[in-house]
Amino acid sequence: MTAKARPDRAAHRRTPPPHPGLGGPVVVQPLKRRQCAECRREPLDLLTLEDGAPRCLDCADLGHLVYLPRGDWALTRRAREGSSLSAVVVRFHRRRGRYERQGVLVEEEALARAEERCLADADARARRRARDAARRAAQDATFTAAFAREILRLFPGCPPDRAEAIAAHASLRGSGRVGRSAAGRALSQAAVTAAVRAAVRHTETAYDALLMSGVRRGEARRRIEVPVEAVLAAWRARES
Repeated sequence: MTAKARPDRAAHRRTPPPHPGLGGPVVVQPLKRRQCAECRREPLDLLTLEDGAPRCLDCADLGHLVYLPRGDWALTRRAREGSSLSAVVVRFHRRRGRYERQGVLVEEEALARAEERCLADADARARRRARDAARRAAQDATFTAAFAREILRLFPGCPPDRAEAIAAHASLRGSGRVGRSAAGRALSQAAVTAAVRAAVRHTETAYDALLMSGVRRGEARRRIEVPVEAVLAAWRARES
C-alpha cells in the first residue's frame, strides 16, 4: 500500500456516523489540510467524506448552504425546520476520541426566516430565561442552607459562618465540586465530610504553600494530615 493511500484509510476509519436523531448529511471541520478528491480544491474548511475520500461542499452539492454555529438552540431548531436540506457539522476531538457537533448548515432563506422569528419573540424568551435563573438561584440557596445545616450537625464546633462558606463553595452550580455530586445532593455524610476536610486542608494548614513550593500533592497531603484531623476532631467534639 502506498504512503498516499494511508491517510484516506485513516479517514475512513474515523468517518463520523450519522448524527443521532437528526439525520441528513454530516459535514466535517478537518483538523489537517485536506484536498477535495474530485475538484482538487484545497485547503477545505468544511468537507464531506465519501468512502473515506474528502469532497468539498460544492462537489457534495452542499455549497449553497450557510454555516450556523452552535449556541442558539432556538435559532438552530427553527432554521433546520425551515430548511429543505441541512447538514450537521462536526469536528473530531482528539483527547476524547470522538466527533463533536459544532453547528449546522442550512439554506440561507431558512436562516433569515428563523432569525426574524427569534427576534419577534426575543423579549418573551428573555423573560423566560430570567424566570428560570431566579428559580435556579432559589433552589441553590435552599440547597446551600441545607448543606450548611448538615455540616453543623456533623461538626457542631464549626463556626456557623465557616459552615456557610464551606457549603456555598462546595455546592456552587457547575463547579463539579463534591456538593454537586449525587452524594453531595443527597447530603451524604461522606460527601459533607469531604467538603469540610477539603476546606480545612486549604484554609487551616500550609497545604497550599507546600504545593506552591513544589511538593507533590500526595506528599503534601501526608504532611498536613495530622493538623487537618485535629481540626475535624475539635469541630466534632464541642459545641460552638
